[in-house]
Amino acid sequence: MNISKAQTSKINSIDFDKLAFGKTFTDHMFICRYQDGKWQDPEIKPYQSLTLDPSSSVFHYGQAVFEGMKAFKDDQDQIWLFRPEENFKRINRSANRLQIPEFPESYFFEGLNTLLSMDKDWIKPGKGNSLYIRPFVFASQASVQASAANEYFFMIICAPVKSYYTGGEINVLIAEEYSRAANGGVGFAKAAGNYAAQFYPTSEALKDGFQQIIWTDANSHQYLEEAGTMNIFFKINNTLITSPTNDRILDGITRKSIIDLAKHSGLSVEERPIKVQEIKDAHQAGTLEEVFGTGTAVVVLPINSFSHQKQVYKLPKETPLANSLKEKLLDIQYNLAEDPFEWRRGIN
Repeated sequence: MNISKAQTSKINSIDFDKLAFGKTFTDHMFICRYQDGKWQDPEIKPYQSLTLDPSSSVFHYGQAVFEGMKAFKDDQDQIWLFRPEENFKRINRSANRLQIPEFPESYFFEGLNTLLSMDKDWIKPGKGNSLYIRPFVFASQASVQASAANEYFFMIICAPVKSYYTGGEINVLIAEEYSRAANGGVGFAKAAGNYAAQFYPTSEALKDGFQQIIWTDANSHQYLEEAGTMNIFFKINNTLITSPTNDRILDGITRKSIIDLAKHSGLSVEERPIKVQEIKDAHQAGTLEEVFGTGTAVVVLPINSFSHQKQVYKLPKETPLANSLKEKLLDIQYNLAEDPFEWRRGIN
């Protein structure tokens, strides 16, 4: 791997107490090109702009996938990753669905480990501080031919971050018209286009005072699927319920971790289709105890209300399960508790 170090670091110019999520980046980036039918030698170089041909395939046909993961630092300055093998497997699943060549595992982890070691000072210790890691791959071939490209960039960039949401109520709208994904599509993949397609309906919901949309199935809009950029959980009658993953729903790494933590705590967990009407009925009966979203950026985010067919359903202000599961997960991520699942991976 070719390594070029930045001559000077930007770190002293950064106010780590006033970080806007995903807008400040570290000194270096990882980059590897796919040409002539194979991935070339990877590089780490100073963070910088790219030069691309206007006909680069990604601009025209959207071949692009990405991942989101975090690095944490404990009080002994040890850096930890959380289930990075799952991110690696998922980006290759996503790539495969978009006819992008899979990336070699050795390149991924060697590049990630070296990048984090070089930019380790950007990872601040303490709960709430982390380094958001964005691996991504996109088609770079200069061509407007409507076919899969034969040249790609695989990159990793990193951004120091604090909490994604900084207080305030989270009110969500249950979708009745728009859909996030359909059967046989790419909903399970972290394809860039999935997120682009969400922006318009989400912006309309924001105008009405909602922070997220809970997506429903494209066929009938009767079944709950995801909440914006999060997987969604409902606690009803002391049972935690979430939709099963399928080709419409992202197999969230935080999602599966929360399921394991809940089961480990003795809570009943069900992964099954769940209707909008079931949630409304449970609310009316007083058995809907908590609703929360999960994801890499938000970790666990309690939801304060949901709206459907112009009716607002307020949720209990106390969210003991969401709070407990979040703290248990963070304690593992920051090396503050035992890791019975062996999810942590240290960076030397």
